[in-house]
Amino acid sequence: MGLENRDCLILIPEKTVSSIETVEVCSHMWIFIIIGLIFIGIGLAVHVFKMHFLIAGYNTMSEEKKAKVDVEGLGRLMGLYSYVNGAVLIIVGILFGFGIKQGLTPAIIFFAISTVYLMAKAQKYDGNIVDEKGKLRKGARKQKVLPVSIVVVSFIFVGVLMFITSQSTKVTILDEGVKIHGMYGEVYAWDSIKTIELKEELPTIERRTNGAAVGANLKGYFRTSELGKVKLFVNKDHPPFIYIETEERTVIFNRKDSRETKELFEEILQRKESGGNYTPVIEGDTMVPAIIR
Repeated sequence: MGLENRDCLILIPEKTVSSIETVEVCSHMWIFIIIGLIFIGIGLAVHVFKMHFLIAGYNTMSEEKKAKVDVEGLGRLMGLYSYVNGAVLIIVGILFGFGIKQGLTPAIIFFAISTVYLMAKAQKYDGNIVDEKGKLRKGARKQKVLPVSIVVVSFIFVGVLMFITSQSTKVTILDEGVKIHGMYGEVYAWDSIKTIELKEELPTIERRTNGAAVGANLKGYFRTSELGKVKLFVNKDHPPFIYIETEERTVIFNRKDSRETKELFEEILQRKESGGNYTPVIEGDTMVPAIIR
């Protein structure tokens, strides 16, 4: 049990995180912890030290409108929101340090729900929007439509992106080449493929350049130490991985089931060695033109 990068203060069991992923895990751990501390710091600044100018929207109001805002109550609400989300991020960071990455998705969901709650709850402290009885003033509803709509659309977009990224990679073997479906997918022609390999580990990932990362699922363009810019369609927790080197870059993908990944590798390798030729299989009156995984 141990850790190659001693800058990470939490010991990571070797069976949990491979040596290649150690630096990445440590950096993610500290990023979440630091962001969590920033959240808590903002909460203290607004709630305890009364730095109300940090509250978005309030700081741009005229003095007349500021006078109608219960800034003390709003500061308490903002403080609670920041404390709780900061604590959640710190917990996610600590879990990352132990190689447990499953806490990220619940944290994102909690952040989304708490943000919507904050926006709804904050209205009762704004006397420009609600009256003394807590009812919306005339014309106030129109003021809320645009910001609320933007938040809702943003969360829907993020949710859809997370769902797509978390799906297992679908691969179709065509006469033209290997087709990877979905976001960032394309067809890799047989004559453009130089090598096909099956490996147990991923290259060292330096950063994401244009892609999505949800937990162990990585899709899109990433920069690596060994191979430079690559395109990934992988779940890091389920090796092995299929490496296809093309004329432009290396593409790495896998299935969530290791057996399916190995079978897919054998099928792609056989088709490549045969020049991409394929003899259709006749099942009853149906011709099967491709292999889909």
